[in-house]
Amino acid sequence: MKTILAFGEVLWDILPSCTVLGGAPFNFVYRANSLGDKDLMISRLGRDELGRKAHEQIIRSGLDTRFIQWDDELPTGTVEVGFDEQNNPDYFIVPHVAYDRIETTQELLDAASTADCLCFGTLSQRAAESRKTIERLLEEAATGLKLLDINLRKECYSLETITSSLEKADVLKLNEAEAREIGRMLNISHHSLPEFCTQIVDKWSIKQCLVTLAEKGVFAASGDGRQVYVPGYKVKLADSLGSGDAFAAGFVHKTLGGESLAAACEFGNVIGAIVATQTGATAAVRQADIDRFVQEDIERIVHPGFGNFMNS
Repeated sequence: MKTILAFGEVLWDILPSCTVLGGAPFNFVYRANSLGDKDLMISRLGRDELGRKAHEQIIRSGLDTRFIQWDDELPTGTVEVGFDEQNNPDYFIVPHVAYDRIETTQELLDAASTADCLCFGTLSQRAAESRKTIERLLEEAATGLKLLDINLRKECYSLETITSSLEKADVLKLNEAEAREIGRMLNISHHSLPEFCTQIVDKWSIKQCLVTLAEKGVFAASGDGRQVYVPGYKVKLADSLGSGDAFAAGFVHKTLGGESLAAACEFGNVIGAIVATQTGATAAVRQADIDRFVQEDIERIVHPGFGNFMNS
């Protein structure tokens, strides 16, 4: 069992049909916990009705709440989620909420110093206090894997937070749109994903760069020159909310277990595809669901530009 910390937002996703608890780091840690790792969420809730309900649901999900802080002034985070014709989500993230001021404590620093993995993003760095806290935790997490699941959200990131995060990360996970935006901001190639990933790992000393391609799978590169492509699965899409976070959880689970880059990406694809068939980001995925999915002969979707990177 590995110890995984996830830092950042716990918030309510207000969907057209329902309201569900989410936030990328929470989705990630929830999914990783269901795979058998010991996972701890570092966040902050408001002392309001939504905060109380969130805390209760976190407990019901089986997660340890020792690093969930409470705020007497700011409300619990919320985000309004809409979907386009292809069921891809769009977000309006409410500012000035509790997770914007996660405090540094000695308990957090001690936990970071011994964790096997620390996952963080950019949204929770939009405010000074939470940004200062994650910077301190990253300094303490000298031996653990540091995963930057960058999750660029409109008006919630800056060049400063991106470059600072890249300097501290071991693994960078992002999607195609985020790769284009990062390439533009950092003035590196973003028209070719292999070139983009090569420049990222070379310039920032990133050990692994993972670019998710929605239903077409994932392209990945490592600092030792390996580049692999793993195709996606053709499934009936309910919504894509949380499928990228599920991929990250599956990838980390296998990576910490000593699996290869390709094997970790393959397992991440499986978990992400299963979540995409469900509504919301935190619907249950049991081992039986994973086993059944793997045993079924599900059609793969191959990106036309990356077939030569398969099985490399």
